[in-house]
Formats: sequence, structure tokens, C-alpha cells
Amino acid sequence: MMAVLMSKTATAQVFDFDMTKPQPVYTDETGFGYDVLPAPDSKKPAEPWYFSVKVADGNYRVKVVLGGKRAGETTVRAEGRRLMVHNVATKKKQTAEFEFTVNKRSPRIDDKTRVRIKEREKDYLAWDDKLTLEFNGDAPVVKSIHIERDNNVPTIYLCGNSTVVDQNNEPWASWGQMITRWFGPEVAISNHAESGLTARTFIGAGRLDKILTTLKAGDYVFVEFGHNDEKEKRPGDGAWYHYTYQLKIFIDQVRAKGAEIVFCTPTQRRQFNADGKSIRNTHGQFPAAMKVVAEREKVPLIDLNKMTTDLYLAVGPEESKHMLVHYPKELYGRELADNTHFNPFGAYEVAKCVVMGMKQLQLPIVKYLRPEWQDFNPTQPDDWKTFKWAPSRLKDIVKPDGN
Repeated sequence: MMAVLMSKTATAQVFDFDMTKPQPVYTDETGFGYDVLPAPDSKKPAEPWYFSVKVADGNYRVKVVLGGKRAGETTVRAEGRRLMVHNVATKKKQTAEFEFTVNKRSPRIDDKTRVRIKEREKDYLAWDDKLTLEFNGDAPVVKSIHIERDNNVPTIYLCGNSTVVDQNNEPWASWGQMITRWFGPEVAISNHAESGLTARTFIGAGRLDKILTTLKAGDYVFVEFGHNDEKEKRPGDGAWYHYTYQLKIFIDQVRAKGAEIVFCTPTQRRQFNADGKSIRNTHGQFPAAMKVVAEREKVPLIDLNKMTTDLYLAVGPEESKHMLVHYPKELYGRELADNTHFNPFGAYEVAKCVVMGMKQLQLPIVKYLRPEWQDFNPTQPDDWKTFKWAPSRLKDIVKPDGN
């Protein structure tokens, strides 16, 4: 059923699960098992399922063997819907092996302090004491799961708002939970973003402090803020004072740890001008302010604001709706028309923009991109009609904080 190999320290845990044999439902006492949804029913092979293992904070290399006695198509996501393996088809008695690294975290910073997560985050899969894997797709088939602590891989930490966060529920999605698809097991991605945050409130909630507890030389910290910062109205708020001041804090703290920092200008809102051929700037001076700080402090910068503008302009006012949470009443009980928050397809495209930004900056981390990665041009985005996504059973039509 399961083998656990453990040295004298908990950090050396190794877990092996034979998924062709019965497994328990997760409890804190067993420390592993089916979770979130009922255990899979062999009579309903197309049903998605989750499997969790209780582990300490850290990076874990996961090896899954997909396929087996029956034909299948399997998608694997981790924690808060982080895409790891996408739509893998296997024939009867055929198997396919995949490896990836998952970062698991809790709110604990030290014995006395914790990240001040929001009330709704307490139910998120990304902030608990478990490493959770989601197996979804037309007919998920899994032969085995191997999980092993890996203390040595470089980690990419993500800081930002609702356009970056691991969105826990359908139909919302962000680039931070899609970019995991393109990196091999030599890299971990740890997403600390949350909807509604500004650079100031991210720091104030202890999220940067949490990152600093494990940040090391060879790691990266990506920073994208602006959507919510532009709404702050206290004395000194605005693009050129508090915003740039907070960005400098990120720079100094990250570099003090010997790690690398990368800025991303805020993703564009889908706000077309009347001509339908241009986009209205809703971010004011915030993208420009980030660029000035980046130039002054020699911080590599990905102009995600321009790249997402190019995405929308490439397909026009109507087709661009398919990148965001625009759905008819028939699908979710009421019409959804959000011009800021991405759906899975849009998040997938923006993640490709970020990867291209990494490549254009010639960041050493891009050597760990998966072999199937193909360079992407935001002026020539993918066709949403060919994008296949297996929706999670976790759904919520309540709009994320921020806009």
C-alpha cells in the first residue's frame, strides 16, 4: 500500500504509494490518503480525485507513473491548482512517467509569528500542513506516486496579487499556477501571492518574511504589483513614493540573502478604447515607476503590461473575452464578465509571456525548461478553441479581492 522510509530527521522522508492497491481516506493520524473529494470509484474511471501527504514545509520531488490496465487521459495539479502535467493520454497497459517538484508551505514563520493570511485562505490547499495532488482529466489513471524531500533545488518565489496567486477555485486562474507546467523537477515554484494585496500589504502580512526564512543564493523572487497599489489613498501613496519605496524593500531584502530579484510590470486590464484597436491605460504611472526603479537598481524586468496588451490586441475586443472570466449565465448561474481576472486559458497564455520574458533576460533558470517548451509570441497567441482544460471540482463564482 505505502512505504515510508525515514532517517533520523523528518526532512529525509520518502513516500511510495502503489495506487493500484486500496488507499485510506486522509486523516491527520494516518498522514496520507484520499482527500478533498471522495475516494475514486473504480466503476467511475473519469472521476477526478485528490491525494494528500502530511509533510513539513519545503520542496518535494514528485514522480508519478500514469496509465495502467485501462486507457486514460490524466492531468496532474498540485496544491492550489498548480498545473504540473497536462492532458497525458495513455493506451491500455501503457504507462508514462513524469517528475516535478512541489513547494509546500504553511503560515508558520517561526515559533512566535505567522503569515497573516486572509480568512478565505484558511480553506486553501496552498496554506495547510499537507502536500496535495489533484488527478483530473477525461479518465485519470495513476499507477504510482513517489514523493521525496529535495533541499537543493533552486526556488522561484512569486509575490503579487490576484493575477499571480494560485487561485483555489474555478473559473479563476493566474499565471503563477500555470508557469509550473513549463519547468522540470530541477526547479520549485513557491507562490505567495494573494488577491487584493499591494506591495505594502504583502510585506505587512509577513509574506516576504516567510519567503526570507528559506530564501538562499540561487533562488529567484518575482514581483508583480500595481493593480491594487493604484487604489491606495493615504498620504504619500501613489506610483512615485510608497510604491517605489516598497519595491526597494523587496530589492534590499532579497539581495541580502544572495538571491536574484525580477520585476514584472502589472498585467493589463481588458479595457478597449472605442476604436476597438487600442487599450486604455488603467495603471497610471505604476508601470513606468517600476521601470525607473528597475533601471536605477539594475533589476531585470519583464514588461508584462506590454505583453498582455499585445495579447488582447492580437485577438480583438470579442475574442479576448476568452482569456478572462467571461461566461454566460447558463454555466455558473449568473453572467460573469470580469476584465481583470484570467480564466485557465488566459492564465496559461500569460504564463507563457513570463517564460518568454525570462528567456529574453537570459536568466540561467531557463535551462530547466521542459523539452516540450516552444517559444511564444504574444502577438500570435494560441487558439482558445484548442485549449483543453479539465476543470477542478472546487468552484466559486465570488470575485477575488482586487480588480
